[in-house]
Amino acid sequence: MCNAQTRLTDLGLHLDNPSPDAALKILLIDEDPIRRTILEAGLREAGFANVIRIETTRGLLDQVYRIDPDVILIDLENPSRDVLEQMFQVSRIVRRPIAMFVDQSDRGTTEAAVDAGVSAYIVGGLRKERIKGILELCISRFNAVARLQDELDRAKGALEARKTIDRAKGILMQAKGLSEEQAYAALRKTAMNEKRKIADVAQAVITATELLK
Repeated sequence: MCNAQTRLTDLGLHLDNPSPDAALKILLIDEDPIRRTILEAGLREAGFANVIRIETTRGLLDQVYRIDPDVILIDLENPSRDVLEQMFQVSRIVRRPIAMFVDQSDRGTTEAAVDAGVSAYIVGGLRKERIKGILELCISRFNAVARLQDELDRAKGALEARKTIDRAKGILMQAKGLSEEQAYAALRKTAMNEKRKIADVAQAVITATELLK
């Protein structure tokens, strides 16, 4: 599976331009045939033609792997703990926008759905003319969260790299009597000569030192 945010952007569906695209593959999950028909009609009228229907949440993760959808829409009377656990697995493992329609809910269930990674949680009021807006909201929220997560991951990576470099500088300063500037220059020169990242060279210094202990 490709990166979900990249895939949605390639299809022209992202925060700045949430317009429908017939190529978008939508997985529709609903055990009620009448409600499923309403949802599917709303999707098709909004221009989303590639809709795949399944009638059960049983083995949901395996089905998502097999179908490889861009967006998941699920309609339930009242989501069970098992369904929310499956949603958590799907959102963490395959990372897809998820919109959940429910007939009834309480605060605990709503919070559990958000924790499970549901991008849009709609209680009652299922009408086909609302589907397009809800789907666009779902995708926009998903992309916004994905961008924040990517920024957080990059920040964490940069912090870890800095810690690794600082530790390697300390090793070189102690072992070779270098100043901090000289130690960093040595790491940088090696990285340039070997066409590697400074953090990777720093990690190699740390690993070699630990092996020699």
